[in-house]
Amino acid sequence: MRVFGKAGHLLAGTSGADRVVPPTGFTARLTVFTAAAMAFLAVFALALSLATDRLATRWSEALARTATIRISAPPEQAATQLANALAVLETTPGIASSRALDDTERTALLEPWFGPDLPLDALRIPEMIEIVETAEGVDVAGLRARLAGEAPGAVYDDHTRWRAPLVRAAERLRLLGLLSLALISAATAAMITLAAQAALAANDRVIAALRLIGALDTFIARAFVRRFTLRALSGAALGTGLGMIAVALLPSAGEAGGFLTGLGFSGANWLLPLTIPLIASLVAFAATRYAAFRQLRKTT
Repeated sequence: MRVFGKAGHLLAGTSGADRVVPPTGFTARLTVFTAAAMAFLAVFALALSLATDRLATRWSEALARTATIRISAPPEQAATQLANALAVLETTPGIASSRALDDTERTALLEPWFGPDLPLDALRIPEMIEIVETAEGVDVAGLRARLAGEAPGAVYDDHTRWRAPLVRAAERLRLLGLLSLALISAATAAMITLAAQAALAANDRVIAALRLIGALDTFIARAFVRRFTLRALSGAALGTGLGMIAVALLPSAGEAGGFLTGLGFSGANWLLPLTIPLIASLVAFAATRYAAFRQLRKTT
């Protein structure tokens, strides 16, 4: 609350103080452009972070309650062991449903690697059973023991080996998006600091004259802080608006859509980018205040 109080006091402005800062010029254009560009990038970084969070949740939920059983048995025993495995699953607590995959479904599983015209008569594909577990889950150790007795060729796979790496990858992408937001904020602060220092150096004679007539450094700094904060706010608002429009124009996620087609906001998440101009103005306030008092101390 103290920071917001200081910001509100300095942004209120003082009659005559604003004339210390030139309303146009290189520093004004640099501040607005930097804030707009960084806000535009921040929208996409935020969209990336939210999209990967949804992706990790979707992958985790989609695979958490599914499993498969592969029947690796001699051809003359495959049908018998498949029937035995299905019978075991029907009497196993925690199994919501189970069914054997037909030839078309098993061929579809191999299509990405071997193409659509895979001859089943030339390449024997193991029998497969798809399992959907209940919310309570299944006793995996007990199920595997029963399968070993009734269907020795049955191999239970709960997808843990490849589900966990996918979820970890999505979580790391989310952290990358958050790190990008932090770097964007730091870069914005650095650029605005440089712009404020350049404006202060360019107005050193005006500052000296103000000091001669009794103006305090807080009076002089207030003008720079207010002007640069408002420039950053307007630039960030423009960049955020353009970024939200660009994200809205991205392809929406469909059934066959991959990660990039789901890069966007949904529901109440559309309100999150609206915080970017506020954050940018706070960054500009802190950066300009630091630069102003630092430069004023040097010119004392």
